[in-house]
Amino acid sequence: MHGADTSVVHRALADRDPLPGTAGFAGGIDDRLVRDVLGRYPLFFERDDPETWSFDHRNLTDPVSLPPGHARRLTGDSAGDDERVWTLPDPPVEPNREDALERVRTAVAESVRSVDDDGLAVAFSGGVDSAVVAAGVPDAPCYVAGFEGSHDVAAARDAADAMGRDLRVVELSHEALERAVPELVDALGRTNPMDIQIVLPLYLLAERVAADGYDRLAVGQGADELFGGYAKVAKAPDDPRVAAETVRGAAREMIQTLPDQLERDVLALRAAGVEPVCPLLHDRVVETALPLPDDLLVDGDRRKVALRAAASGLVPSSVAEADKKAVQYGTYASRELDRLARQAGFKRRMDNHVEKYVRSLLE
Repeated sequence: MHGADTSVVHRALADRDPLPGTAGFAGGIDDRLVRDVLGRYPLFFERDDPETWSFDHRNLTDPVSLPPGHARRLTGDSAGDDERVWTLPDPPVEPNREDALERVRTAVAESVRSVDDDGLAVAFSGGVDSAVVAAGVPDAPCYVAGFEGSHDVAAARDAADAMGRDLRVVELSHEALERAVPELVDALGRTNPMDIQIVLPLYLLAERVAADGYDRLAVGQGADELFGGYAKVAKAPDDPRVAAETVRGAAREMIQTLPDQLERDVLALRAAGVEPVCPLLHDRVVETALPLPDDLLVDGDRRKVALRAAASGLVPSSVAEADKKAVQYGTYASRELDRLARQAGFKRRMDNHVEKYVRSLLE
């Protein structure tokens, strides 16, 4: 079992409790496979052999990802049967703004401060998510990846200076991208350019972390989904990329995308030689984020309102309020992978030109 003691998982199964106080779990227990409600750990089974499963899809011939919140029977007449055991709670909106903020502050502080820093490094982009995580482990080294002149490297340097932290910069290169792409396709089983662009800087950063002797990497994953960090959430219901009629509803749509994203990120980090640590995805944080009203997610142009309020007691105000770019853009990974594709003859007028380039590197 990854992520939790079997006694906790037994209790969660018996009570059908979707948030039993863990940071996620997946694995075999008794005669079942289980994966937590947010899919925070990947888990795969063999399509035609209900008793064969693995945490790594590469160990299977025809792997299928176990859906989040499900249990799958391994033996007996019901072998191969899936059951949805856990569903993400949908609590009513918290009517008291100060109570809601205080619960978020407590949950975030407790989660980041409870991380064991043994063998730990921090992926540090200079945004509020990674800064809050870093604040909980003041002795852990901070790393940022990016091409020269990229937003993330500059933002991380500013934030590290403000927090009095040493920062190790992993400078990306075209050669590193070309080498890493086939390795990531193998680790993920995906050639989708967006997935590859997102994890490229994380993977190369994690390789450096592992080479420096650390085997665990703390990341800020989940903060944008839980706390309304996306532009399409802020623009709901006017953004066609979300179906919801409210900011809170759009944020919930984003939370529902976490299993696929986390599977990608966890597999990439493990392939690089480190185990991810995601304190902002602990059940206690999830539980406080779900009932937040619209204005504690987005207030005008300000996103992640409640998280920034929680961060104000942990990091300097300049860091708590810092803007953040998506990693593929903030590191220039997307721009430079597109450049490499065009240099290799895959022009933008071609359909899916970057994916065609990615596939060419596998040959």
